[in-house]
Amino acid sequence: MIQINQNFRKLPGSYLFSEIARRVADYSREEPDAALIRLGIGDVTRPLIPAVTRAMAEAVAEMGTPGGFHGYGPEQGYDFLRQAIAAHDYQARGVQVEPGEIFVSDGAKSDCGNIGDVFGPDNVVAVCDPVYPVYVDSNAMAGRAGEYDPATGRWTRLVYMPCTRENGFVPAIPEGRADMIYLCFPNNPTGAMATRAQLKAWVDYANAHGSVILYDSAYEAFISQPELPHSIFEIEGARTCAIEFRSFSKTAGFTGTRCAYTVVPKELEREGVSLHALWNRRQTTKFNGVPYVVQRGAEAVYTPEGQEQVRETIAYYQRNAQVIRDGLEQAGLEVYGGVNAPYIWVRTPDGMDSWDFFDLLLRRAHVVTTPGAGFGPSGEGYIRVTAFGGAEEAVQAVERIQSVLK
Repeated sequence: MIQINQNFRKLPGSYLFSEIARRVADYSREEPDAALIRLGIGDVTRPLIPAVTRAMAEAVAEMGTPGGFHGYGPEQGYDFLRQAIAAHDYQARGVQVEPGEIFVSDGAKSDCGNIGDVFGPDNVVAVCDPVYPVYVDSNAMAGRAGEYDPATGRWTRLVYMPCTRENGFVPAIPEGRADMIYLCFPNNPTGAMATRAQLKAWVDYANAHGSVILYDSAYEAFISQPELPHSIFEIEGARTCAIEFRSFSKTAGFTGTRCAYTVVPKELEREGVSLHALWNRRQTTKFNGVPYVVQRGAEAVYTPEGQEQVRETIAYYQRNAQVIRDGLEQAGLEVYGGVNAPYIWVRTPDGMDSWDFFDLLLRRAHVVTTPGAGFGPSGEGYIRVTAFGGAEEAVQAVERIQSVLK
């Protein structure tokens, strides 16, 4: 009889956002006339910018000609996009990243989950707590997480690094062993940001212990304070210990179009093996590349017109974040994030359970949020609110929540 991967059976319940969708659907059936404002799942609402749609339309027309048709493309991404990424996202900031170190993909979520393919099953995995669920679930599927303990909400083999208001939601260096270290800044879900000094401590730790930092910077476009680093590779020594993930989803609205990239420096080696070579081998085997039309659209993000339009979109969401942050503070809630990130991390009132507060806001304010408990044990007592909705929705959501909490 065939055997299945038993690690999947250890996963608790459903994926966080699937559970949210289920509860929202149930409530919508109960109250079909309720006008919900959805500020839970971090999906963008602004349309693709004109520079992107024009480039994609031109690429579609090109694909319809004998001389312009493109079949299978390079699994690593077309050179025109890799060169644009290297020049604008790194070299313009004085950061050493070559086009050949960039792997274009269909999403940071995919790459954050798939990167584990190049690492052995006995590595010790360290994650922030609260944490983006993909980091935990993908390692649980690979057998690195051990057993799930429902009493604590933790996996037995994972190293949880608490991110609390006491430490500014930035984790401390663990005392014990940590081989694969997931860091996400600007952080999802707390909206916190790490300083150069804090990241330097992690880089020094990783180089000293032979660890690898898996750095998710999908939200770097939202960093508003100029002294903060946009990339782990701005930190001296990172090229020998870090892999970085970025995405066009939140930056340029590609959530439904799918385009991202991962940077694996050529200097990064472990056990005498190039991780760049391993990731290239993995991608050429399991990935067919991002469509030519989509990559032409992503390339247009880096044109002068595209950059201006993207900045306008980011500013739109940043204004939403400010409205939500200020409004919830006026409602008497304890609020974090929303400055360098599109997420506002809100402490529940009077010690209320995060799922209970989620249900309260859903049923009485008709506002969908994300319960912090879904991000890990340290997320209990908080909810995450996204700024990716419309401007009018942000104002209305705040007014509704203020009314409920009076």
